[in-house]
Amino acid sequence: MEKNITTLKKISLLAGLLVFATYQSQIKFENGYVINNSGEKQEVLIKNSEWKNNPKEIEYRLSNTSEVKKENTNNIKEFGVGTYRFVREKVKIDRSSLKLTDISEKKEPEFHEETLLLRYLIDGKADLLSYEQDDIRRFFYRVDNSEIKQLVYKNYNIGNGNIAYNEEYKDQISADLKCGITGNEIDNAKYSKKDFVNIFSKFNECSAGSAGSDIKNTDYTAQTTKRDIFNVTIRPGVNSSSLSIGNDNLRVRNTDFDSELNFRIGVEFEYIFPFNKNKWSAFVEPTYQSYKSSKEVSFDGGFSSILTATRSVEYSSIEVPIGIRHYFFLNDQSKFFVDFAYVIDFSSKKSHIDLEYDNHLNISSGNNIALGVGYKYNDRFSAEFRYLSPRSFLDDYVYWQSEYKTISLVLGYTLF
Repeated sequence: MEKNITTLKKISLLAGLLVFATYQSQIKFENGYVINNSGEKQEVLIKNSEWKNNPKEIEYRLSNTSEVKKENTNNIKEFGVGTYRFVREKVKIDRSSLKLTDISEKKEPEFHEETLLLRYLIDGKADLLSYEQDDIRRFFYRVDNSEIKQLVYKNYNIGNGNIAYNEEYKDQISADLKCGITGNEIDNAKYSKKDFVNIFSKFNECSAGSAGSDIKNTDYTAQTTKRDIFNVTIRPGVNSSSLSIGNDNLRVRNTDFDSELNFRIGVEFEYIFPFNKNKWSAFVEPTYQSYKSSKEVSFDGGFSSILTATRSVEYSSIEVPIGIRHYFFLNDQSKFFVDFAYVIDFSSKKSHIDLEYDNHLNISSGNNIALGVGYKYNDRFSAEFRYLSPRSFLDDYVYWQSEYKTISLVLGYTLF
């Protein structure tokens, strides 16, 4: 019962720190504009979430001190903030699925007219726009302010488990973008933002040169500041670990080893996702950890005798947490974070538990999960409190159970 209460306290502490981090994190609003459906333009401060999906609503305020308002994008004709510009247009879109179980048998696109919020990628003589929502990603274009059309790409089923590809977008580019684009570039172009941005930018530059005038060629995908997308961090720390073992047939073997403090060291590799203002990341952190403890126990030896023995454990392993992290920005230098990871454990061959009468148990690998909350300063120094769920590593034995518990204090220094 006491152990359960202690575990609940640890979880409550994590939850409390998460709530505090969420409450303390400040939302950044940047200069932007909104045009409503009546064509009225208003300069406002917009929360720039660097949207991965085309947003269904935005948050904005009229000034730094005014209240935050939310507006459904159905009520907005256009808005812009930072390098993001969205316009709401009536277009024909093919929503054919790319999932193998739902692929259409028709080669031709199955268009439906919808009013969508499209993101501008390139604005010039030829405009490039995109629509992204969950597993749907479509690109659109127009030349000289003509009708907006979808660049067509579609997988379709031709039977017997075979898939064919309609790459009509290559014919569309060849027909409508005739300046500065080679046939080889079109043939090699994938249905991707990177390739399309390159092609449309080259066309607009060529068109400006041919016309002898400054034709607009705005690239909304260009970053004004260099992104830090990959971090390597040295992460030393201290583990507080304990171990309990039990045997269903021989309860006298049940042992609760004491909590011990042990050094741990890891190297974390973190990838920052290029959306939502660098708030999400994935990480992997190979870590060395160890635990060593001994316990003197007394038990009934039969014939009214009490025996004493010393039981000990030596355990070391390489843990590999693989997880996701979310940041809560306080300002340009400070941020809280929470993370969740699945921990794969590789125990050393020398890990074992010694019992009385020269009996011993070999420790095998056991996996678990980790929950953490921490703080990072100046993208360089960090500290994290991490809770690891109980781990079992005596599963090779039928009647034995084990519960290895750890909480950690982890410091970090980001090399780059």
